[in-house]
Amino acid sequence: MSLNSTPSGERVHIGFFGRRNAGKSSVVNAVTNQQISVVSDVKGTTTDPVQKAMELLPLGPVMIIDTPGFDDEGSLGEQRVKRTKQVLNRTDIAVLVVDGTVGKTAADEELIGIFRQKDIPYIVAYNKCDESGMRDYEDGLAVSAVNRTNINELKERMARLTVAQSDRKICADLVGAGELAVLVVPIDKAAPKGRLILPQQQTIRDLLDSGAAAVVARDSELAETLSALGKKPALVITDSQVFGKVKDIVPDDVPLTSFSILMARYKGFLETAVKGAAAIENLRDGDTVLISEGCTHHRQCDDIGTVKLPRWLKAHTGKDINIETTSGKGYPDDLSPFKLIIHCGGCMLNEREMTYRRKSAEDSGVPFTNYGTAIAYLNGILKRTLSVFPDLQKLV
Repeated sequence: MSLNSTPSGERVHIGFFGRRNAGKSSVVNAVTNQQISVVSDVKGTTTDPVQKAMELLPLGPVMIIDTPGFDDEGSLGEQRVKRTKQVLNRTDIAVLVVDGTVGKTAADEELIGIFRQKDIPYIVAYNKCDESGMRDYEDGLAVSAVNRTNINELKERMARLTVAQSDRKICADLVGAGELAVLVVPIDKAAPKGRLILPQQQTIRDLLDSGAAAVVARDSELAETLSALGKKPALVITDSQVFGKVKDIVPDDVPLTSFSILMARYKGFLETAVKGAAAIENLRDGDTVLISEGCTHHRQCDDIGTVKLPRWLKAHTGKDINIETTSGKGYPDDLSPFKLIIHCGGCMLNEREMTYRRKSAEDSGVPFTNYGTAIAYLNGILKRTLSVFPDLQKLV
């Protein structure tokens, strides 16, 4: 994948936090060498988180996030602070920008406490050293966004804090070099024009990196494709939506799973998803299920999250279930009203945010699963789709 197309979920998320007028936006602009954020002497100029995907040497592909002042006031200010706190849920590295002419305040100390609580590595940047004078700080670095003093040093320190790259694979450890995987990609009304969706792209690249071969076919041509292969594939990976059809085409001795199940493993929550799927049987009339997606897209008439999953759930349980949906960065703070959460694969969310969402459900005592795992369960093939993960298969 090129630097320009590195998905947000694969980028290091760097959040800049601090009080109003500490110079966060100026530091962001200095670090990126771009006018990403509007700068003004007026307090509260940044009213919403501003993010920019870019290549930042020596860190590599990053997502830079400039946030509103953490000490904002009034009813609108409270909403801005709330949005800033939401950014913390996806922050891999935090930069606390302190006004060096004032020093750390209670708001700054509160932020440091949150960083530590959430186990977010952080740097304290004492801005405006062109006014306050250069000095050494035991807990940070003196910088100036105006004359760029120590900006390169700040970037170097950020790079040293960069989260270790996960060594998890999507499926390269399941299909060996020289082996063959068949990818089933239905082309329906919801399929984007002229391209594959992100999990399909990432899976193909993962297979190629491992030296495996990938054969891609629609579900309508799957039987013919399997017959023409000449050898048994090591794995068949399908879009979860066509599990009902594909399970009858793929021979029982060929491992079968889905893109969504593989993404759940890649993002670190497959075991939780497998355990959570069983909660479908406990749903009763009047219960509310949250169906959450990590991205926003144009809803089609047969959308998976708002149409198909609710229909399949109600058909399987025979219950009058209430469905609530969220998309993008929206995710409820209070999960207590829900009896089950069904999440997408999370390809557009970084690992930290997926962990936050899973952990929030766990702390609230709400079962958490994902699209592929739930659909496999509804089709009665969850155990089969986990054949490549024998330890998890035992949980079914």
